[in-house]
Amino acid sequence: MSKAYPSNLSFEQYKLISDLIPEAKPGGRRREVDMWEVLNGIFYILLEGVRWRAISGDFPAWQTVYTYFRNWRRDGTWLRIHDSLREWTRIEVERHPSPSEAIIDSQSVKSAAMISKSVGFDTGKKIKGRKRFLTVDTLGLQKCGSW
Repeated sequence: MSKAYPSNLSFEQYKLISDLIPEAKPGGRRREVDMWEVLNGIFYILLEGVRWRAISGDFPAWQTVYTYFRNWRRDGTWLRIHDSLREWTRIEVERHPSPSEAIIDSQSVKSAAMISKSVGFDTGKKIKGRKRFLTVDTLGLQKCGSW
C-alpha cells in the first residue's frame, strides 16, 4: 500500500465499489496492478490537481493510472460507480433509489477578459462570464445520466 494521502479510499470504501471495477480482459495478460492503488492514484490526481506525469512515486506508473481513468470514462465505469453510490445513499436514508423530483440551480462564473460570444452578463449578480447549471435530487445528489 502506498503512503496515506487524504485522497485515498479506505479499504472499506474500496470494497464497496470493487465489484463495479471491470475485470481484466479474458485472454490477455494477468493484471499485475492493484486496482485499489490505481483508484487512489486517480483520486490523488483529481483532488490534488497535479498533472498525470507528476503523480507521486507511491502510486503505479502515471501511464497505467491514466489508461485506467481514460478507459473507465469511455466504457461508462465512472457513471456506473457514481449512479450506484447515489442509489445506495438514497436507500440508506430510506428514499426510493430513483428520484421523483429534481432541483435545477445555476451559478454565474467570472471569465477572463476575452472576447467571446459565449460570455454574457448576469445583471442580478453583476458578473460578466458564463452560467453553469446543475440538476440535483432533493438530497442534493447529482444524476449524471438523464432524469
